[in-house]
Amino acid sequence: MPNDLDNSRQSNPVVRVVNLVKRFDGRAVLDGVNLDVLPGEMMVIMGGSGCGKSTLLRHMIGSYLPDAGSVELFGKNLSDLNEDELDAVRKRFGILFQSGALFNSMTVGENVALPLREHTELDGDTIEIMVKIKLELVGLREAMDLMPAEISGGMKKRAGLARAIALDPEILFYDEPSAGLDPVTSAEIDQLMIDLSRKLGVVSVVVTHEMDSAFRIADRMAMLDRGKMLLIGPRKQFEDIRDGSVGDDETSNLIRQFLRGDPAGPITQRRLATGYEEDILQTAGD
Repeated sequence: MPNDLDNSRQSNPVVRVVNLVKRFDGRAVLDGVNLDVLPGEMMVIMGGSGCGKSTLLRHMIGSYLPDAGSVELFGKNLSDLNEDELDAVRKRFGILFQSGALFNSMTVGENVALPLREHTELDGDTIEIMVKIKLELVGLREAMDLMPAEISGGMKKRAGLARAIALDPEILFYDEPSAGLDPVTSAEIDQLMIDLSRKLGVVSVVVTHEMDSAFRIADRMAMLDRGKMLLIGPRKQFEDIRDGSVGDDETSNLIRQFLRGDPAGPITQRRLATGYEEDILQTAGD
């Protein structure tokens, strides 16, 4: 990619996270996190359970407000917006939740139509056409009249994605899109995400700990660990660390263990150093 385009992207991030801090019960779940998401890219945010990635996502969609630092979408600081202004920003992005989050009392088509009925002045016939278009994009048009209970887990993810793109968003946020899916269905969802990104020109932000999926879809990757950002870089950089061709420092070794899923390494050693065994033995002796 030409350097001048790279420079243009760097100067105009669609999402900007600056020195973000979030505490729960006095504990910093996010501790000075910085991240830019650039136009047209698929950014994968990863890390182990409890690392803060879901909390970061909730800040990006405005569900949480920072204790310190800022989150900007489209150049607007979310903390400075009132409810009406925040709603206007939210109409510019879509979210695929981990479960699909379909309303069980509505058909697939009615689920997809909901954002159009709530946020537009379109008539019923036009909404029906739009629903069919969105379902066709995810390969589900023939399931339009089925209930969520009548479709598979992978189809529910597709239906949730059709609803997420109903308002033609500029950003798509994905929360563990491969969770609970078999490997083939997971690969199909990944390919669908890539295809939609290309066809619709949307920015994609994907939170996941599924490494096969992450390396299939990412343009750039970001890894969180214990509330801090360890590394942000192109997929190739993470591939090189995973494969052992670069990096022999503590951070690289920690990232490598996570990417490979190795049973031994810095993450394991850190857990063993917490004094767990001593704590159990002391409790047993009390």
